[in-house]
Amino acid sequence: MMEQDILKIGSEQIPYFRTEQFSNLMLENEMLMNKCVKASESARVIFLTASGTAAMEATIMNLFDTSDKLLIVNGGTFGTRFKEICDIHGFLSEEICLDHGEILTNQHLESYENKNFTGFLINMHETSTGVLYDMELVGDFCKRNNLMLVVDAISSFLADRYDMSEYNVNATILSSQKAIALPPGMSFVVLDGKAQERVLRNNVKSLYFNFKNYLLDGLRGQTPYTPAVGILLQLRERLRIIDNIGVDKTVEEVARIAQDFRTKIKGLPLMIASSALSNAVTPLKPIGKVPADEIFKCLKDHYQIYVCPNGGSLSKVLFRVGHIGALTEDDNSELVNALIDMNKKGLL
Repeated sequence: MMEQDILKIGSEQIPYFRTEQFSNLMLENEMLMNKCVKASESARVIFLTASGTAAMEATIMNLFDTSDKLLIVNGGTFGTRFKEICDIHGFLSEEICLDHGEILTNQHLESYENKNFTGFLINMHETSTGVLYDMELVGDFCKRNNLMLVVDAISSFLADRYDMSEYNVNATILSSQKAIALPPGMSFVVLDGKAQERVLRNNVKSLYFNFKNYLLDGLRGQTPYTPAVGILLQLRERLRIIDNIGVDKTVEEVARIAQDFRTKIKGLPLMIASSALSNAVTPLKPIGKVPADEIFKCLKDHYQIYVCPNGGSLSKVLFRVGHIGALTEDDNSELVNALIDMNKKGLL
């Protein structure tokens, strides 16, 4: 859900963007984005008009090559995506495979100490299963082993605490939807100094996804190719709001909405399917005979309420309820009342 003031910006005419005015807006976006993720002073932001998956692929292409050896945490759909990208590009990689809902622990990492890995890829919040990984644990491991740490924080950013400098993160991948609460279509990659050095010396065989061009044009507040101008206008307003409220307060509000929902569903035949929860979503496993995808359809068709369905092997096992964007306790109550009604009718 988007705030009304942000929606209004989306209804305005799109201005020409090769101007000093737009350049200043972009430089402000970069400054505010770096502030939100608590990046180092030398950090830069790549503004990529593409989906989060494109940003994942572009980041791997620009930071690594066939001489690297990458370690991937794979606990679901998006961990698998990192592995698929590495395989397509012929980059050597190994997976720490976790069962759905399993937490990453030091025991998982111990066997990979001092094994000549050069990079570590992780989705801070494995959105498909609702598991939030311990970034302090990951950051310490990468620091000990001198690994380039790439974090997809798309679904946890602004919902959970995130400190790029404290966690020793070299590249953070974000996207315009989720808790940033803008239309999908823009992705952002925050690069620290070490990541920028890799970009500059890497030979990337791509025109559109070559970060060298974005770093160069970004110095003057521009992108090498036409960006999603309207979303970037909305981004400036959204980041200003967050900066005014404070990132910590923004996270606290998401946490409050999440806890309110989790309290209200007690007594329903639904089990929270993760013991390491993000504030962003609550993953729910139906205890009764009705599969998760049927619950999603019923909420959509009969109550005009959308929750987050799953795909593949999880489609009938798990659905997720989001707590990000312009949601309120009343919205939670409306959903919970619908679930209670479905339970009475044997639809849950």
